[in-house]
Amino acid sequence: MIDLHTHTTASDGRCAPAELVARAAAAGVTVLSVTDHDTVAGCEAAAGACEAADIEFVPGIEITAVRDEADVHVLGYFIDPRSSALRVFLTEQRQRRFDRVGRMIARLARLGLRLDADAILRPAVDDPTRAVGRPWIARALVAAGYVQTTNEAFTSWLSRGRPGFVPREGAAPDNVIARIHDAGGLASMAHPGLIGRDNWIPGLAASGLDAIEAFHTDHDADAIARYRAMAQRLTLAVSGGSDYHGDESHGAAHPGNVSLPRDDFERLVRLKRNPTT
Repeated sequence: MIDLHTHTTASDGRCAPAELVARAAAAGVTVLSVTDHDTVAGCEAAAGACEAADIEFVPGIEITAVRDEADVHVLGYFIDPRSSALRVFLTEQRQRRFDRVGRMIARLARLGLRLDADAILRPAVDDPTRAVGRPWIARALVAAGYVQTTNEAFTSWLSRGRPGFVPREGAAPDNVIARIHDAGGLASMAHPGLIGRDNWIPGLAASGLDAIEAFHTDHDADAIARYRAMAQRLTLAVSGGSDYHGDESHGAAHPGNVSLPRDDFERLVRLKRNPTT
């Protein structure tokens, strides 16, 4: 099994890197990428754990771009986590995340849902390489008894159009694609079926997008076929993964629950070695 979309405690996952790799190994995963949101902080530990478990590790990331107030998630594969330019860019991204979460907590307080902002944000204060996000608020809402599940937290309070939502600020997708390339990586549009902006994909391909994530937990057979066909038309590769978070209400049940076919992975490898392929 090949899983190129997973998250750790470095962003909004519930598993530390070593635990994620242990779960991946138990599930039979043979190739794993950690793609935390706007941080590479989990890559080093995950790489070491993968080596010990005889799993091929692909250093990755999921960067949130913004276009017309909509989030566009761009996955980066085979990146150099030590790239100084990438690290500076990600520091800016994480600061925007931190500020946004603080504003959302304040908005919820004005609505009568009082949360401990210091407790929610403290992990990111203590370790600025960690990327805070809305799931941290959702879990706090569950813990405080305001909602029963994190899904309910999003549908009632934290999603676009809901009372606690604050629009995101971030880099444009073409800028994010360029940053990934500058760090030696390939750029793939994450879960396009969730983004709902298929008409943007040809323009992103013209801006250097390398692949589309056709295989994803929230893509059914029709969506997979649609994005495979689109990738072929646009001469793009295909990526895929479980989007595993270790949270029963977010993503797949286990790493490898969605697997990228070997032929598609090998194409990504060839593309990395020879960008003209």
